[in-house]
Amino acid sequence: VQLVESGGGLVQAEDSLRLSCAASGLTFNRYGMGWFRQAPGKDRDLVARIFTTRATVYADSVQGRFTISRDDVKSTVYLQMTTLTPEDTAVYYCHVGPPYTGTDYWGQGTQVTVSS
Repeated sequence: VQLVESGGGLVQAEDSLRLSCAASGLTFNRYGMGWFRQAPGKDRDLVARIFTTRATVYADSVQGRFTISRDDVKSTVYLQMTTLTPEDTAVYYCHVGPPYTGTDYWGQGTQVTVSS
């Protein structure tokens, strides 16, 4: 399984950004996918999940600002981020794991930096 994130960068507060995660090595439409983020000195936390049914779950801190979506034809999961704040600054990771897989798989991460 390989997950490759893209789309990070340096933006200003209130800006928008879209992250992409291209997956390979798995039958993508059979797996729920997630986005996590890790700020310096902090734990890696869940941002959003999307299930095979396209049901979604969001962290309270991003609810209403971020949208996770998937394209099963392209084997890609997206994270549309709007109204960004400096508190959103982190490395964002794509994830697939239990119960879909026996172990956790992570992408290499993409840096998102939001300046005030």
